[in-house]
Amino acid sequence: MGRYFTFMTGSPRLLVLVLALMLGTTVLPRAIAAPDDTQADDKKYSYKLQPLDLLKVQIFQEPDLDRDVRVSKDHTIVLPLIGTVDLTNRTVHDAEQLITELYGRDYLVNPQINITVTDYAQRSLNVLGAVNAPGSVLIPPERELTLVDAIAHSGGFSRLANRTHVSLTRTLPNGDIQHFTINVDQLIAGNAARQWVVQDGDVVFVPESVL
Repeated sequence: MGRYFTFMTGSPRLLVLVLALMLGTTVLPRAIAAPDDTQADDKKYSYKLQPLDLLKVQIFQEPDLDRDVRVSKDHTIVLPLIGTVDLTNRTVHDAEQLITELYGRDYLVNPQINITVTDYAQRSLNVLGAVNAPGSVLIPPERELTLVDAIAHSGGFSRLANRTHVSLTRTLPNGDIQHFTINVDQLIAGNAARQWVVQDGDVVFVPESVL
């Protein structure tokens, strides 16, 4: 019991999430301060560009080549001179490096490229079953959302929820469907090797306990 109490008090954010899951209360995220330069850099290195993201592509001292472009469903954009650019699985930083290389290869000397995401594509999942507020949950563009977070944002487990057999259904890009059964009590206690980060289009179902 002493070890459990120490673990919980050492992580206030996790404590709030756990209380929400156990008591079935809705946890609303606190206001987040405007990101500083470090946070902006982190996004460049961690956020992978998604279809329908709107990008501002700026080239230093080449204003005629600046563009606002939206990522297509096949993860591409089209830019002056270099044409179609494939951004599949690339972060903002990766995209800057790729576009710098493409312009520097044949068109510009030492190009300096800056890319800003001005409108993030909306990503969401559905959390259904024995939670207090079933329905759609938005995935923040600036960070990952875990399964525990998603359930907390759905009002937490209901009184009859079976927390040890939560199902996660995921559709892969090639159309294959994966099914997982997850013990969320282990996730909350920190005893699971995997935290289960949810993805766009996931479906989480919380069954009721069999009395």
